[in-house]
Amino acid sequence: MTDISELDRKAVDHSVALVSQAGPADLARPTPCADWDLARLLTHMTVQHRGFAAAARGSGGDPRLWRMGDTAPDPVAAYLAASADVIAAFAETGVRERDFELPEFGPGFRAPGAQAIGFHFIDYVVHGWDVARALGLRYELDPDLVEPALRITQAVPDGEIRLRPGAPFALALPATGEADPLYRILTHLGRSPYWPDAVK
Repeated sequence: MTDISELDRKAVDHSVALVSQAGPADLARPTPCADWDLARLLTHMTVQHRGFAAAARGSGGDPRLWRMGDTAPDPVAAYLAASADVIAAFAETGVRERDFELPEFGPGFRAPGAQAIGFHFIDYVVHGWDVARALGLRYELDPDLVEPALRITQAVPDGEIRLRPGAPFALALPATGEADPLYRILTHLGRSPYWPDAVK
């Protein structure tokens, strides 16, 4: 079975390839994340990478690490640097066996390293799609990522927990019988695969 760190690396690398295509004029584009243009989405993604990297190294418990501050002068460059940092942190020896402190999931929240990296992995499968949609680019999920991404997605609980402030995902959208794994991942996590058009 493929290491979850390797799956995560592929998802992050794919997001890097997409983000690298964004120019200054693209930063004001709307995204599937309500109220965030591309610059703010990249700010969120950058903070998430830094928080998870700190957690992997045993210092993720400070809630301030997870707060979005001002947008960087160059959000693309900031994102690329944070991506390299989280990939390096997750590649460290023994990281999957460590407990990660993840205060953005709740005060005192901790998760085993492998599970925490799984959280990050599915977030970047979806955030890669967010960036692609914002830029009008094609998004194809790496075949190696399809089954594990769908399996992890289906374990994400729906319902009231997703209505809380700061919840990472909206309520799941109604299933329509579509068999495509990416479609199923997106709808279960509250994304319309047809964004920015109306749900079909």
